[in-house]
Amino acid sequence: MSNLTVRHAKIVDAPEIAVCLSALGYGTECSLVSERLASFADSSTDAVFVASASDLTSMLGVVSVHLLPLFHTTGLLGRITSLAVNPSTHGKGVGKALVSAAEQWAWGKGAKRMEVTSGDHRPAAHGFYQAVGYSLDERRFIKHAAKAS
Repeated sequence: MSNLTVRHAKIVDAPEIAVCLSALGYGTECSLVSERLASFADSSTDAVFVASASDLTSMLGVVSVHLLPLFHTTGLLGRITSLAVNPSTHGKGVGKALVSAAEQWAWGKGAKRMEVTSGDHRPAAHGFYQAVGYSLDERRFIKHAAKAS
């Protein structure tokens, strides 16, 4: 996609970001997206990027990335926590451009490695991440907090 633009997200982007996230099956409310964007506005460890094209009115995708200090060595870990691309533009470079923006931002802040989690039920996403240079490494174990009664 030759007219693709990737930029830092703004609070006014919240409604379209919420729509993008719904493509992943998340019911993320616009109010939560606005809250997160506001809290990340002055952060040096959190960023959200959006993609758009000049010939389209709707947002094409969003990526969020966070930096965590590594305890056992110097540097930071860059972590992509969401990547959502409008299904109508899959295979047109939108996801690749968003991941590249997240990586460049993280590398510039001192990240030594990047990671992303992709659910077992998303084999197409796994293929995408491998195509942009990520490899399956290690295992992630999760424990959810007990629900309040």
